[in-house]
Amino acid sequence: MIEYVPIIESPCVSICVMDEATGWCIGCGRTLDEIARWGSTDQADRDAVMAELPARMEKLAS
Repeated sequence: MIEYVPIIESPCVSICVMDEATGWCIGCGRTLDEIARWGSTDQADRDAVMAELPARMEKLAS
C-alpha cells in the first residue's frame, strides 16, 4: 500500500539566516518558531503567517 504524503507549501528559499533585529529569516521572513512548527501546524496558521510575510520582507529590504 502506498501512503499519500501531502505537499505543504513553504516560503523557504534556502537562505536560512536570521536577522538579529527582527528575529525573521532574511530568506523567507518567518521566525524560528514559525519555521519549527511549519510542518505540524494547520493550514489556517500557515495562511496567517504567509499573509504577514510580504510586509516583513519589505521591512527587511529597507
